[in-house]
Amino acid sequence: MKYQPLGRTGIKVSQLCLGTMMFGGKSDETESFRMIDHAIDNGVNFIDTADVYASNESERIVGKALASDNRRDNVILATKFNFANPADRNARGLSRRHVINACDASLKRLKTDWIDLYQMHRCSSAIPIDETLRALDDLVRAGKIRYIGGSMFPAWRIVESLWVAKELGLNRLICEQPAYHLLDRTAEREVIPAAQSFGLAVIPWGPLCGGLLSGKYTRDQQVQGARWQDGKDNANRRATDQTWDVLDLLKKMADDKGCSMSQLALAWNMAQPGVTAPIIGPRTFEQIEDNLRAVDVEMSEEDFSRIDELVPPKGYVVRYYDEANAIDFRPHSHRSIV
Repeated sequence: MKYQPLGRTGIKVSQLCLGTMMFGGKSDETESFRMIDHAIDNGVNFIDTADVYASNESERIVGKALASDNRRDNVILATKFNFANPADRNARGLSRRHVINACDASLKRLKTDWIDLYQMHRCSSAIPIDETLRALDDLVRAGKIRYIGGSMFPAWRIVESLWVAKELGLNRLICEQPAYHLLDRTAEREVIPAAQSFGLAVIPWGPLCGGLLSGKYTRDQQVQGARWQDGKDNANRRATDQTWDVLDLLKKMADDKGCSMSQLALAWNMAQPGVTAPIIGPRTFEQIEDNLRAVDVEMSEEDFSRIDELVPPKGYVVRYYDEANAIDFRPHSHRSIV
């Protein structure tokens, strides 16, 4: 396992981040503990969760796991806020009220006094960014969070947030979490270049395209009960004929390298310019065993060129990024920082 700086900060994180969306849902507590232990034992020091995962259960499980053996001190812990209680209009979003309440609730579930990376789980045109950044800055100054990040921020919103932070003397974004994998390279158009220009870490989510890059799906074979059925996933994102051509190529490349297709896809992701640490999201112990071995897969220039021929830089064969609600703009919304 290698380690690199988290953006412009002084801390270093493992080249793979353990995502915990399945913990407390499809992965029970015992299996989740086992996966966390295995990740830490294999050098992972970066764990990402969110208050919305498994109705808060993911945070509770992560907190319980890290509370034992003083492991919390050695882990860079990230969580996210925005989506929460649909029954309470004010228990969600990026308002000052919700930012502070959500942080306090996450701290309790995570059994910790601080969150290393606190991320806005999507941006919002309904709340002026200065309100959100002021609240997050107060949390940094109070010692409850160390750094601020965003998820699925278009490049212009990244720049807007950095400008507002500079104008108002607030703590700035240090990280962006986009949807990014070799079947959809949309983030390469503006988001990743913006992050590189302004020193933001990039921690892609969905690097296996919801399992489509795991190797268990083929053009003619479906997996009953799995996320992808009849060429589309449970969010109605669709695979095209060209998608299956790419998967055929990846299967051959993985066989030639003696690795799994998921390991190849993760190795590709880790090697992309600007990427700090892809977020793996295992559901089973076997999946995390497989994913962590991606650090041993070597990619050549020929490998990159073969993939580029079928999925050109900035292109896509599965429309994934845009379908993940990356676009959020209301032309008549009020956005003043005064």
